[in-house]
Amino acid sequence: MKKYVYLFHEGNAGMKKLLGGKGANLAEMTNIGLPVPLGFTITTEACNAYYNEGKTISSDVRVQVLQALRKLEEQTGKQFGDSSNPLLVSVRSGAMFSMPGMMDTILNLGLNEKTVAGMATLTNNPRFAYDSYRRFIQMFSDVVLGVDVYFFEQLLEEFRKKKGYTSDPELTAEDWQEVIKGYKEIVRKRTKKEFPEDPIEQLFLSIQAVFESWNNQRAIVYRRLNKIPDHLGTAVNIQMMVFGNMGDDSGTGVAFTRNPSTGERVLYGEYLINAQGEDVVAGIRTPKPILALKEEMPDVYNQFSKICDLLEQHYLDMQDIEFTVERGKLFILQTRTGKRTAQAAIRIAVDMVEEGIIDKKTALLRIDPDQLTQLLHRRLDDTVERILLAKGLPASPGAATGQVVFDADEAEVLGNEGKKVILVRPETTPDDIHGILAAQGVVTSRGGMTSHAAVVARGMGKPCICGCEQIKIDLDKRQFTVGEQTVNQGDIITIDGSTGEIMLGEIPMIDPTFSDEFKLLLEWADEVRKLGVRANADNPVDAKKAFELGANGIGLCRTEHMFMDANRVPIVQKMILAETDEERKEALDQLLPMQQGDFEGIFEAMQGLPVTIRLLDPPLHEFLPDKEELLVDVTRLKLTAPDSNELVEKEKLLKKVNQLAEFNPMLGLRGCRLGIIHPEIYEMQVKAIFYATLTLMKKGVDVKPEIMIPLVGHVNELKEMRQLVEKVAMQIQEETGFEFNYLIGTMIEIPRAALTADQIAEEADFFSFGTNDLTQTTFGFSRDDAEGKFLQMYLTQKLLPENPFIVLDQEGVGKLVETGVRLGRQTKPNLKTGICGEHGGEKHSIEFCYNVGLDYVSCSPYRVPVARLAAAQATIRKEENVGEEALEALK
Repeated sequence: MKKYVYLFHEGNAGMKKLLGGKGANLAEMTNIGLPVPLGFTITTEACNAYYNEGKTISSDVRVQVLQALRKLEEQTGKQFGDSSNPLLVSVRSGAMFSMPGMMDTILNLGLNEKTVAGMATLTNNPRFAYDSYRRFIQMFSDVVLGVDVYFFEQLLEEFRKKKGYTSDPELTAEDWQEVIKGYKEIVRKRTKKEFPEDPIEQLFLSIQAVFESWNNQRAIVYRRLNKIPDHLGTAVNIQMMVFGNMGDDSGTGVAFTRNPSTGERVLYGEYLINAQGEDVVAGIRTPKPILALKEEMPDVYNQFSKICDLLEQHYLDMQDIEFTVERGKLFILQTRTGKRTAQAAIRIAVDMVEEGIIDKKTALLRIDPDQLTQLLHRRLDDTVERILLAKGLPASPGAATGQVVFDADEAEVLGNEGKKVILVRPETTPDDIHGILAAQGVVTSRGGMTSHAAVVARGMGKPCICGCEQIKIDLDKRQFTVGEQTVNQGDIITIDGSTGEIMLGEIPMIDPTFSDEFKLLLEWADEVRKLGVRANADNPVDAKKAFELGANGIGLCRTEHMFMDANRVPIVQKMILAETDEERKEALDQLLPMQQGDFEGIFEAMQGLPVTIRLLDPPLHEFLPDKEELLVDVTRLKLTAPDSNELVEKEKLLKKVNQLAEFNPMLGLRGCRLGIIHPEIYEMQVKAIFYATLTLMKKGVDVKPEIMIPLVGHVNELKEMRQLVEKVAMQIQEETGFEFNYLIGTMIEIPRAALTADQIAEEADFFSFGTNDLTQTTFGFSRDDAEGKFLQMYLTQKLLPENPFIVLDQEGVGKLVETGVRLGRQTKPNLKTGICGEHGGEKHSIEFCYNVGLDYVSCSPYRVPVARLAAAQATIRKEENVGEEALEALK
């Protein structure tokens, strides 16, 4: 019989795929002697078997669960379902990859009318027993029976008001018994059945519910967001209950071994006296900081502090630990690698190197490159006056502005419309994840630094403020009040997740600054990486920013963006509308010094680093007015001003637009085809490049221009354009008496170019793979149409694993890149190759580029640090053969 159930002492940390992260860590902690409540884990394979067998728990799994339960009874000296000495358990999910709050948990399982009475007698604490029972009924009914928790909370709120209570600990045992009757009536009314009394039935229904939660909507969204495979399944952990709600010598909490927001080496977390774990993370009561435990339970705090140090040294990383204190005795319920902000991740990695816990390469692998983008966004301008509304707990750093929204669904709708929103809730639940994802930031009036909102927002890199009790939220009226100030849905607020401040209106933001740890980590990355990182920049400002962020040059300068300037468009249109060569030359002569000035600024900003300049690529109609708008204007003028000069000009413009119109302009007269039909345009651009080169050379600035011919599909196209560039270079050198160096290459963005790269390399000094267009031409997708009409459905239905415009399609487009590099270097072994599509800033695509032998990637300026780190990680993984599972373990 296949083994589906493991007692904790039978597992270890290396069994995450089988036991899930939580189960593997419980096993590991058990084996190193920590005070872990006894229990067992049902494997992820049992979950997959459940789905494979038509959502049925197999007889093999049932038998093994009951056998493990008997062993748990032997170990604890308690009996499951026994009225005199009952064993109670928790049932928790635990996937291979951490998915906090996404799946379901049931506590206090095994309680019924008989066992609750036994618990009351055994503990001499009836209030505790009946409090635990009502929690179980509410949680079980919500998770297993599908009865919305709202009905139970509404009944409890009404009961508290009737009794004049302000908090749950004020309720007596008799009060809870009355509440329990009401809860059971809710179940009877909503399910048409009695609440189940048999503990074995409760157990298997709960196991089934946890299996089912693997495919609930919030878990699916979370997996899609975090790129977690759907086939892994979840394990189920059955664990002896320990109780933090047995009085003032009991409690429960969550703590991190370091500050997850800043990375500071200090215990960080919260706890509640006389509470169960759900009370802390659900935000029902606002907890105390973990340091207060030092005063209230000094022995427990000292033991917990030592365990935190032990776990961090054992796992070589910052840990997120759940604990319970039962009558003065400490139990560790869970440890896992703690989620953290980018700022904290970098500081922790650097500090651990300096503390001798990990080495530099491990530190580099520990940081997700995508996290760095959190540090590259703007923050609030401190010089601007602020209208402070309220202040809560700074749960996730960063700043955001948006209109207030009180509902997650509405936040998603508005976010999809491109509107910036701040989600404001009493507290969030896992069901709100889609709203958090769509929002710029989150505010809750309840909950603490380890509440659901805080953990999820930190993971997404979004600002979050929790426990802001100053704001009184009225969900029905869709407004919140602070004193006499009312803020309605749609009003604009600004939040600062680093300070916990909520402000009225929009506040300007300024560029970020980078910590010493951030700079040091990237220096380590540069020491390791063998792949160059350039930037896509079309103007001196972007070029300067790219240089500051560590770019090794410019991999793509799009010259058409220079033509789009409002002051230049009339001249460009004059050039396009020219009827004679003289008219066109006159317009080009006006454009030349403008382009030259642009290139001078970019060359100067890059201080001797190479600059790849792509000659004009888009079709000419893009510089002209929209055809439909022109038709409307012409029709209007014919009716209102038939003899006007404006009508003559508009008709002339419309005629030219009709002449240039193409059925598929992205595959029409553009790129090198435009340079062949209108060589004077490319001649002007090349002159501007070389005159700019000479101007900077005279100033003593080293310049390395690389001229890139776009959209080449046949070697003869590149051959003709190369001759044009060389002819202009020779003319300028003869004219000025100065010599200069330059390279001529092409952008590989058509499949034929990749497949005939050996021929094209005869005329090229370098290749730059334009994977945006190469993806379009390989798939036959028009990006604008695909993403708007069907691509999202392809991703949802998993017809494609990723959006190929975001993550490089290695199986198709990637083979063309690999082929192009191989064939090109057969002709020219030292051929320089790079990539300049958006994939140049995406971590998986960067690793692919390194593995197929590209010399550099090029990305937007603010992605340069991301690419530097990803390039270093690619080098380490290839040289040390670090696989994905090993990398996950390092994280």
